Amino acid sequence: MTDTMAGLFTHIDHVGIAVRDLDEAIRFYEEKYGMTMAHREVNEEQGVAEAMMAVGDSTSCIQLLAPLNENSTIAKFIDKSGVGIQQMAYRVEDVDAVCATLRERGLRLLYETPKRGTAGSRINFIHPKDAGGVLVELVEPGTGH
Repeated sequence: MTDTMAGLFTHIDHVGIAVRDLDEAIRFYEEKYGMTMAHREVNEEQGVAEAMMAVGDSTSCIQLLAPLNENSTIAKFIDKSGVGIQQMAYRVEDVDAVCATLRERGLRLLYETPKRGTAGSRINFIHPKDAGGVLVELVEPGTGH
């Protein structure tokens, strides 16, 4: 890893959008924006049903996130802020190394150790209060990513 912030992230992985109804949101993104669903899964640990919508021929996606129950983080986000952009996710090569570097730089992360994300990825989040009010996700791709 380099000492510059640019060396930590390889590119934008996805933008997470909180939605109330996943099937309705998928239809909207397919019919109105012409996107295709690249991946869909339920992540019980995170309390979400999600779909990754491919943006053209790029490797970036829009991640649609619907709550599984009223106690999930996404349900709480929707209750507080409404539907819409919930997070910005950057792809990294080594999430453990990036987390260590960010902690050395004084940033707080939401998890002590990375958790399982979409398609077997490993993820962590920078606390929004340390990232200009933006929830920043760090994504180390898994084999299904």
